Amino acid sequence: MPGIGDRLVLPSGLSLPNRLVKAAMEENLAVAGQLPGERLVELYRRWALGGAGLLITGHVMVDGRALADPSDIVLQEGTPLEPFRRWARAVRDHNGRVLMQINHPGRVVNSDMPGLALSASDVAVDAGRYSRMFARPRAMTEADIRDVVARFAGTAALAADAGFHGVEIHAAHGYLLAQFLSPLTNRRTDRWGGDLGDRARLLIDVVHAVRAAVPGGFAVAVKLNTADFQRGGFDEGDAVQVVDRLAAAGCDLVELSGGSVESLATHGHTADGRTLAREAYFLDLAAGIIRTAPLPVMVTGGVLRAPVARRVLDQGGSLVGMATALAYAPDLPHRWLRGEEAVVTPVRSRWTDKALAATATQAAVRDRLARLGGGCGTHRDPSPAAALVRERLHRRRALRRYRRWYSRQVQGGAPAAQCVSDGSR
Repeated sequence: MPGIGDRLVLPSGLSLPNRLVKAAMEENLAVAGQLPGERLVELYRRWALGGAGLLITGHVMVDGRALADPSDIVLQEGTPLEPFRRWARAVRDHNGRVLMQINHPGRVVNSDMPGLALSASDVAVDAGRYSRMFARPRAMTEADIRDVVARFAGTAALAADAGFHGVEIHAAHGYLLAQFLSPLTNRRTDRWGGDLGDRARLLIDVVHAVRAAVPGGFAVAVKLNTADFQRGGFDEGDAVQVVDRLAAAGCDLVELSGGSVESLATHGHTADGRTLAREAYFLDLAAGIIRTAPLPVMVTGGVLRAPVARRVLDQGGSLVGMATALAYAPDLPHRWLRGEEAVVTPVRSRWTDKALAATATQAAVRDRLARLGGGCGTHRDPSPAAALVRERLHRRRALRRYRRWYSRQVQGGAPAAQCVSDGSR
């Protein structure tokens, strides 16, 4: 079995110096124009110096008309590339490797956001009493689907031009491509719905289009759920079949995670009653997928200790994804590679409302990322409640800025959108 310090060469030829990966987090650090700014550049410089063999960015949206958060970064036709070049150089200058995660939110769009809320079918988000926060989606037409495929390919080509080593296509956590994969959200009766092969068609078409748009040696990864953790949803048996199809389509790496906005598995809470481990949440389910996977598999979710990282590799994983741990200790990979058994203890909310507690915990992580990117000390963390209040204020400012930018984009000739403005259900 490989050790955490062993090299891995992906099928595309990208060589990773060790098996520890900084997995994607929602940094929410876009500046004016939905661009990466200096805080994000500094944050990735710190992570590059921290020793992870690969860094995967937080999601970058392929369509400026469809964002999950007003602080999301957008890379599409017409976007200035120099800020993205600076972002990639922050990693490459320190001999790091970096993939840009590219995404479309589909129906995971807040009701106060302008723009598009699209999905496989017109199935609204069911988040209990928080459901009204999300816009009701419109079922996608053939033209919408072709446009989305082209946008993923276009963003990947731009990422290559900007100097990234590859992209990771986000098909997990209930975003658009995952919405097509799940029978709960994909109720189509045409060639994009029905059996798993048709529900996976959009994802496979995106992989083919991306591969055709980027140069040789450019890595193409996919983030996939082990399961949605919702009764009747996408499950581990489906994942086994999709991984086989991804390998045949030319994918280099599959990252396994789980859950969605309706089932907060990344915080240990499932909607189908299953119990998850305290660390390496998805490893038990991933083990069956790993056994037959014809390509490297990365397992992400709650890894905080070196012995847990080694267990992922011992059970057949090729790479270990770390997220929250690296918000609290950016140099943790270096420390583990030196043989230290350093342990990270993230701040967590203990509120009884699981959704609100998860939101506050995430806010505390993002507060820390903003301070790391700003060069500030991180020895005194705010409480999750204080971080959540601060984030709400930040989002309000970001939403005003995004609305102005969105209005200029539409008036400047972007394709007309069927807008969602009031979140009516």
